Amino acid sequence: MERLIVNTTSREKRYAFIRDHQVEKLVFDRPEHRSLVGNIYFGTVTKVLPGMNAAFIDIGTEKKAYLHRNALPSYVASQEKQNSITSFVHEGEKLLVQVDKDATGTKGPKVTGIIEILGAHLIYMPKGHYLAVSKKILDDRKKAQLKQLGNQLKKEEEGLIFRTSSEVAAEQEIQDELKQLRQRYDELERHIANMKKPGLIFQKDFFYDLLKAETATMTAGEVIVDDLALKKKLEAKGEVKVTYYNGKENIFSAFRVEPEIAKALKRVIWLDNGAYLIFDETEALTIIDVNTGKFSGRTDYQDTVFKTNQLAAKEIVRQLILRDIGGIVLIDFIDMKRESDREKIRQIVESELAKDQKRTKVVGFTPLGILQLTRKRTKVAISEAMQVRCPVCHGTGKILSAETVAFRLERELLEHRNTEYEAVLVETTPEVKQALIGSDGSYKELLEEMLHYKIYFSITPSIEHNFALTQFGDEQEISEKACDSPHFNGQ
Repeated sequence: MERLIVNTTSREKRYAFIRDHQVEKLVFDRPEHRSLVGNIYFGTVTKVLPGMNAAFIDIGTEKKAYLHRNALPSYVASQEKQNSITSFVHEGEKLLVQVDKDATGTKGPKVTGIIEILGAHLIYMPKGHYLAVSKKILDDRKKAQLKQLGNQLKKEEEGLIFRTSSEVAAEQEIQDELKQLRQRYDELERHIANMKKPGLIFQKDFFYDLLKAETATMTAGEVIVDDLALKKKLEAKGEVKVTYYNGKENIFSAFRVEPEIAKALKRVIWLDNGAYLIFDETEALTIIDVNTGKFSGRTDYQDTVFKTNQLAAKEIVRQLILRDIGGIVLIDFIDMKRESDREKIRQIVESELAKDQKRTKVVGFTPLGILQLTRKRTKVAISEAMQVRCPVCHGTGKILSAETVAFRLERELLEHRNTEYEAVLVETTPEVKQALIGSDGSYKELLEEMLHYKIYFSITPSIEHNFALTQFGDEQEISEKACDSPHFNGQ
C-alpha cells in the first residue's frame, strides 16, 4: 500500500511518501531553503582558478556559484580536452548557467553551463553535444529507434535525452515537443539580451515537479492532499487516485507523519530489538555508530552482532533517505569477525539503496570494519533545513562543566587576594557556586582565609555555566548589594 501525504496549507510545503505504513521519504519546501536546482541564471565570471580548472560566477545570490571547466559548453564543443579552463572562459564573461546542486554550509551553489530544459518526453540541451536514451527503457530495438530519431532531429551542437515516457510516445509528438523546447530556449536568450546585472531568468516549481515525479513512480495507492486546487491539478495528469483531506487537524498529524519528522532530527535512533544508532552529521561527512544497547541475543555473540547489524543496515538506509543525507557516509557497524557476515551486510545495504532515487555508491569495508558509501547531495539535509546551531555550544554538542568554570573563578579570585577590599559579589550559576565552595559550603571559609576578603553570591540560573565579579567593596556594602539582588542566595 502506497500513500503520498501532501501538506500545502502553510508557506512551508511538504510531503511524505508512505509504503506499508512506514514513512520512506520526507520532502520540505521552505521559502528560506527553497531549492535552486534547475533554476537558470544570467551570471558573470568573477574569478577563474586554473589550478582547480574552475570558476566562480556571480548569479545574484548571496554566495558565488562554482562552475567546473567540464560543464562549459565551449569545453564540451572543443577537441582540446587537455587545455586549462583559461582557454574556455575569462573573468568578466557573461554566461547562462543552471544550478546543479544547492549551496551547503560555506559552499555556494554548483552550476553548469550545459542548460537542460525538461519536456514530457525529452530533456533538451541547446549546447549539449549529446544523445542518450533513458536506462529505464530496456527494449534494445526501441533504444536504437530513438537514437536514430534523435540523430535526425537534433542539430550538431544540441543535446537530447529521451525520457522513459518517450518509449510509448508517437514520433510526431516528440518532434512537436522538441520544437516547443527550442522556442523556450530562444525566449530565454531574448530575455538576457536586455539584462545588465546577474540574476534569475527561470525559476523551477521544484515542489510540484518533485510531486509529479513521485506520483509517476506510484503503481498503486493514493495521493492525499489538503488543497482542492492541487487535487484538480494532479487529477488532470490522471496517473493516480487523488483524495482531498479537509479535517481540522493538520494532515501530517492526522496521518502520524509528525512523529517521523521528530525522529529524523534525533541523534539517537532506537531499533526494535533494543539496539540503537547514533548519527553525527558534519559538513564533510556523516558518521553512524551501531550499538547493541539492550539487545543480548539468545545464541552466540557473533550471531547477536550479525542480527543487530542486519537490522541496523535496513534502518540506516531508511534514515539516510528520510533525512536526505548526502556526501560521504561512514557506518561503524559492530565488529564482525566472519568475512561472510560483512559481505551479507554490504549486500543488504546495496539492496536497500537500490530503492533510493538518488545516485549512491557502496565503496566497501575498510580494514577497521567501517562501511563507506556515498550518496549524491543536491540540497541540504533535513537537519540543516530545520535546525540552527546551538548558541550555547556553537555546534560542538558540549559546554564547559560547572567544575571547570568554578576553577576559573577561583583563579580569578586569587588574582585579587591581599587587596584593600573586604568583600566581593560574585554572580554565577547554582552549579558553579556549589562546585566552588562544596555542597556543604566547607571550602568557602578556607578560600576566604586565602583571599583575605569575604565572598557573597548572586545566583543567576543559566544553561551555560558562567561567572562575573560584579563588585568589590567593604563587607557591609557588598552584603547589602547581595541582599538587594533578586537572585540572592546568601553567602
